[in-house]
Amino acid sequence: RLADAVIIATPDALHVEPAVAAAELGYHILLEKPMAPTAEGCALIVDAVRKAGVLFAVCHVLRYTPYTTVVKREVAAGRIGDIMSVQHLEPVGFWHHAHSYVRGNWRRADESSPMLLAKSCHDLDWLQFIVDRPIRRLSSFGGLSHFTERNRPAGAADRCVDCSVEASCPYSARRVYLSLYAAGRRKWPLDVIVHDVTEEDLLQALRTGPYGRCVYACDNDVVDHQVVAMEFAGGATGTFTMTGFNTGGPRRTQIFGTRGELHTDGRTVTIHDFLSGEREVIDPRTAAGAIGDATARGGHSG
Repeated sequence: RLADAVIIATPDALHVEPAVAAAELGYHILLEKPMAPTAEGCALIVDAVRKAGVLFAVCHVLRYTPYTTVVKREVAAGRIGDIMSVQHLEPVGFWHHAHSYVRGNWRRADESSPMLLAKSCHDLDWLQFIVDRPIRRLSSFGGLSHFTERNRPAGAADRCVDCSVEASCPYSARRVYLSLYAAGRRKWPLDVIVHDVTEEDLLQALRTGPYGRCVYACDNDVVDHQVVAMEFAGGATGTFTMTGFNTGGPRRTQIFGTRGELHTDGRTVTIHDFLSGEREVIDPRTAAGAIGDATARGGHSG
């Protein structure tokens, strides 16, 4: 053994083999989410970890954000009574979805994992963490509805830099990436496309690389929207929506209880008390003693 523990951050579809091998060698493991694209893969990892008796954790980092700390604390304290239902939204953002899930590394389930595992296993884990009850039943609907060949505009080229209708497309790679560059962005997502972020290098990458492709002419197969309906033990219900058709931003949640309701947009937590009629707004950055904003660029919600 070279160390006490390992961090496994290989692509989604390549988690099982190194996790099992690390467990068998006696390493404690921090594994990037999702554990594996299949239930069978997850079971192999769990079996290996239990047999080896090592410490094991999955990077469901949404549990440890400042606003989660406040939501968990207030719900556990009974501020809204017993939870009856939850509505939770993952607003991926139109250009983020096109970047990561149409043109990018998570566009195909066989190369990474299904969309809800790749992007939203955080959210399903978070809902169980907050409600603090197992999910007994669920149903789910979704699909790849928009980013397909049949929605390709007449006259559209294979690449945005060569396209005569690019100016009328909200998903134009040229517009999205050059606008971010013009606004002073030099990190994600531009540093995914090129190592040295210059306008010249960006344009060259859009002419030759995967991120310059027309969103209607890619090899993507993951969904662009999906909903999940859940029934928790005890009868509480929940809905989760993942969609790429929005302007993005932090997750948004409403929790409805027997004595009040809680709303959070990832920046503030608002509690309405049915009995007193009072409304309290909590700033998680102050309450949790944490720093960092609620965006991926700011450190995944702090």
